[in-house]
Amino acid sequence: MLAMLRKLQVWRDRRGKLSWLRVATLAFLLTPVGIALWNADAIMHGARPLNDVIHRAGFWMLMFILATLAVTPLRRITRFGQLIDVRRMLGVGAFVYGAAHISLYTADQMFDLVKVASEIVQRVYLTIGFTALIGLTALAATSTDAMVRRLGALRWQRLHYAVYGIGALALIHYFQQTKADVSVPTFTAGVFGWLMGYRIVVKLWKVRGELSTPALVGLSLGVAALIFIAEAIGIAIVFNAPPLLVLQANLDFDVPLDMIRPGWLVLAAGLAVSALNFVCARLVKPRRTRGALGKDRAGEPARERVLVSAN
Repeated sequence: MLAMLRKLQVWRDRRGKLSWLRVATLAFLLTPVGIALWNADAIMHGARPLNDVIHRAGFWMLMFILATLAVTPLRRITRFGQLIDVRRMLGVGAFVYGAAHISLYTADQMFDLVKVASEIVQRVYLTIGFTALIGLTALAATSTDAMVRRLGALRWQRLHYAVYGIGALALIHYFQQTKADVSVPTFTAGVFGWLMGYRIVVKLWKVRGELSTPALVGLSLGVAALIFIAEAIGIAIVFNAPPLLVLQANLDFDVPLDMIRPGWLVLAAGLAVSALNFVCARLVKPRRTRGALGKDRAGEPARERVLVSAN
């Protein structure tokens, strides 16, 4: 029992010492709950309070999947290897919000499991979302050190590559259940595209260290351009408008700040990360992280690589 209680103390590191990085991560994971409580009055007086909370839980599941995927680029860019220590918390946190999402949906259906199952089978966006949740459950269930040893490092790594597909499915589900303005899903897609693009560039170029600042700038420009083009095509199809005119309008900066298109926001975020890399490359010395199970092909401690591969 004492050993179990010690394991539940997620704010402590493997040596049992208080980890401010874990404390900050735990606070980050609880932030959506705090936001919901802060907005409790508005939620309760809304048209469908439970539906509001359902969407909030699903949104944060996707956000924490992205946060999990962001650990690899950020630990390289900031030269702060200890970030890998909180990837497990972020990944399991994504699963918890996903479980809350489906549980609240079941409650909204008056706990009629037959109806819930029927809805999941008949509605494509629910099928996609549920598939993503099943995959996330499998990754969460195998995110322990014991499962790494039981599956073997190679099989475990292959299994956890599924997080990329899970993220894509969750993103599609987000788009499909968004009825009106899809600006936020589009921006989220841009962030996901940047995170995946980073991994593709590292793999294709066989980069062992950190990507250069010009490479990150180029990646950011490329992803932003794709977002601009994809959004213009999507709007043109929906409203039967000329794609080039839509693209020109999206590139126009003479609009209110709250109407700036997702492509610009993706570019701004990418350039901010590039600037961070430029500063860290000159000011920060990389710090190594130890692992009790040795290192894998990527030179990372296998024990610390949980929920999502670093490649």
